[in-house]
Amino acid sequence: MRDVAIIGVGDTKFGELWEHSIRDIGMQAGLSAVSDANIAGEQIEALYIGNMAAGSLIEQEHLGALVSDYSGLSALHIPAVRIEAAGASGGMALREGYIAVASGMHDIVMVAGAEKMTDVTDEEIPTIQMAGGDQQWEGISGSTMASLFAMMARRHMHEYGTTRENIASVPVKNHKNGAMNPNAQYQKGITMDTVLKSPMVADPLGVFDCAPISDGAAAVILAPLDIAKKYSEQPIKIVASAAATDTLALQHRESLTRIDSIKVASRNAYKTAGIGPKEIDVAEVHDSYSIAEIISIEDLGFFEKGKGGPATLEGMTEINGVVSVNTSGGLKARGDPMGATGVAQAVEIARQLRGKGEKRQVNNAEYGLSLNMGGTGGTSVVHIYRRL
Repeated sequence: MRDVAIIGVGDTKFGELWEHSIRDIGMQAGLSAVSDANIAGEQIEALYIGNMAAGSLIEQEHLGALVSDYSGLSALHIPAVRIEAAGASGGMALREGYIAVASGMHDIVMVAGAEKMTDVTDEEIPTIQMAGGDQQWEGISGSTMASLFAMMARRHMHEYGTTRENIASVPVKNHKNGAMNPNAQYQKGITMDTVLKSPMVADPLGVFDCAPISDGAAAVILAPLDIAKKYSEQPIKIVASAAATDTLALQHRESLTRIDSIKVASRNAYKTAGIGPKEIDVAEVHDSYSIAEIISIEDLGFFEKGKGGPATLEGMTEINGVVSVNTSGGLKARGDPMGATGVAQAVEIARQLRGKGEKRQVNNAEYGLSLNMGGTGGTSVVHIYRRL
């Protein structure tokens, strides 16, 4: 297997992009990544697209060919594949692109993620999102993603004494970071009081505990490490890629307070990278709901089980804390266009390791990690990156 590096990154602003189609935003992110990589489009040998629900959201399937076409790559007749793994679609697309380069099948590939969520009504979104859970056991009974994560939150509070303030500290911190990200959907800080007094969505989670409905796209260019420096002065090595699954339905799991797919994927990634959690300087984790970040930073090994909430409240996950978590603003403030999220996480980590994080830059960041999750953890994808 060959070593693989990111040589180019690009993204769009996330938010309610009414004036743009999925074709527009996908092309914008892709062209930005190509320019950043200092390559010509004709050098791309394959295209991997992370997308969860284009069929439901915009009535468009066959997305790989569509993005290839509107990116000007159709004349090359390259393979273009859409990857779906619910909210982990972008991360899984990155993994497939990584495997293609590592195996020697392709030299230069583009991995992109895109979602256009604002073309349907707010009432339709929960049903579409719930397709990432177990329809037979959960969806049919009226469960939503918010209600499932709320059950996880209540159990975490019961078992470990996690407080409402602990949970609320996640969006407070992430909005603070998002305020420094010019591409974030929300670029304004919020207070603890704002989160605690926001309208209830699913007890104990309020409006500010839930990631927004978003449009957006992101892209990275991958190449073998031995030729990466030919194109990029600052290639970022992907030192590990791992994925794992779990049951879709919460009721079939041993515990509501841990996500075993995260534990397994991260354990395998750390082993491949030859490092442990303490070596990670900056991490982008899947905070679709506030409690998801708390459980994730515990299951990734950054903090002991039950300590993730207090650690967040005490500032240990702020920029230049014990581990800098969601410097982009996370799903909560940067936005969560489902298929784009995992790729956007890789874009943020690459920028941090290049020292291009601007106002949100982590000091001397050497190792980064991204965790992209589908549903309530039915799929988890972990990548570890290193500055060269």
